[in-house]
Amino acid sequence: MKSTMPEVGIIMGSKSDLPVMIDAVEVLKLLGAHAEVTIVSAHRTPDRMFDYAKSAASRGLKVIIAGAGGAAHLPGMVASITHLPVIGVPVKSSNSIDGWDSVLSILQMPNGIPVATVALNAAKNAGILAAQILAVSDKQIAQNLLNFKADLAKKVEESAKEVEEGGH
Repeated sequence: MKSTMPEVGIIMGSKSDLPVMIDAVEVLKLLGAHAEVTIVSAHRTPDRMFDYAKSAASRGLKVIIAGAGGAAHLPGMVASITHLPVIGVPVKSSNSIDGWDSVLSILQMPNGIPVATVALNAAKNAGILAAQILAVSDKQIAQNLLNFKADLAKKVEESAKEVEEGGH
């Protein structure tokens, strides 16, 4: 029987990021992966961030998804502390420069500290990527991903047929 312990840690810099980050929670649940969710600010609670990243692997996490807006240091700082893969979600926040500051802060990591980066506000893709990482060693998540992708293809085929038949 598969454990219900969290395999993915979903963290964000503030509660205002939750409407974006909830998409990762939902897609992981759909794909059969267990996640924990919390707030960890790189700037306001650096000790909390350090403790979270340092203990993640020993608590059973296999992947971390970190969402952050503005200067967006959270994903990179967490990646500098843990050996686990970190997926960064740039979040367009109220103090953001159209989200570009967040995108570039997460994307432009120095050599040796990689952070996988998804598109602005694309927490759903971060969840799918985390599930793909887990699927390397979890046959059920792998099968759920295959079904998910087959469903995506089916929806495109249905849309194509509708458009081709004049149902614009």
